[in-house]
Amino acid sequence: MNKEQRAGNLGRSRYGKSRVRVAKVSRGADGTHTLRELSVDMLVEGDFAASFLAGDNALVLPTDTMKNTLYVLAARHGIEGPEGFGVMAGKFFLERNPAMQRVELTLRETRWERLAFAGKGHPHAFRAPGLGQPTARVAVARGAGGGAQVEVESGVDDVCLLKTGGSGFAGFRRDDLTTLPETEDRLLSTMLRGRWLYAREPAGGYEAANAAALAAMLEVFAKEYSVSVQATLFAMGGAALEAVPEIARVTLGMPNRHYLPFDLTRFGLPNTNEVFCPIDEPHGQIEASVERAEPAG
Repeated sequence: MNKEQRAGNLGRSRYGKSRVRVAKVSRGADGTHTLRELSVDMLVEGDFAASFLAGDNALVLPTDTMKNTLYVLAARHGIEGPEGFGVMAGKFFLERNPAMQRVELTLRETRWERLAFAGKGHPHAFRAPGLGQPTARVAVARGAGGGAQVEVESGVDDVCLLKTGGSGFAGFRRDDLTTLPETEDRLLSTMLRGRWLYAREPAGGYEAANAAALAAMLEVFAKEYSVSVQATLFAMGGAALEAVPEIARVTLGMPNRHYLPFDLTRFGLPNTNEVFCPIDEPHGQIEASVERAEPAG
């Protein structure tokens, strides 16, 4: 049976691009950055029956072009919010593509909350709303004298952090398979997982101590220049030890969730390190424990 003989009629049809993640950093003259991030699903309807019925792609705008267009619009106009960006993008596609009759965009915003210290917002360090999921591991054993031996390890999962400045990665080993460029200015994003083992019960209680440990780590993440995720992880663990003397060991896991600069030069726009494609997979995974030089007594 050839294409002309196939049974059935074409019903409603559409096509598009899904999960286009676009991040836009607006850098103020005073050094303050504003970050907006969207995930966009786009489907278009129109005069595309020939593509389905006869394999004729003459009127089909490639979905790769749709993706590129969203990044270019972010570069030219910024992202004020999902609604405004969606309206602008929908009108843009209809104006340039006569075969399109309807453009439907679903836009989901990843909200970023500015980190604040002493009541002042940090210019380029952010976290997702919420402080992650607190965790605890408690072991209670019968002691030799009849008393109880208690071991407490507290921690937190899924603390989503990002800084739009103050991070780089350079001076690393290269071989004939290395393509990663060196940079002194990159976005650094991670999903922090932390565990800290107590040598004894903290004087102010576990809840206050946990909050102090996390706050100390967040301040290092925000304020200290990151030459690598490894160095930042070690400094954060050390800050927790300094903030809470009862902690004996801090173990941290920090995936390096990449924000890749989108190449706008192909469209006659400069690369200003402001428009990014966020990706979760694959990502770098950095883990280490930081222990006191002397046991906490």
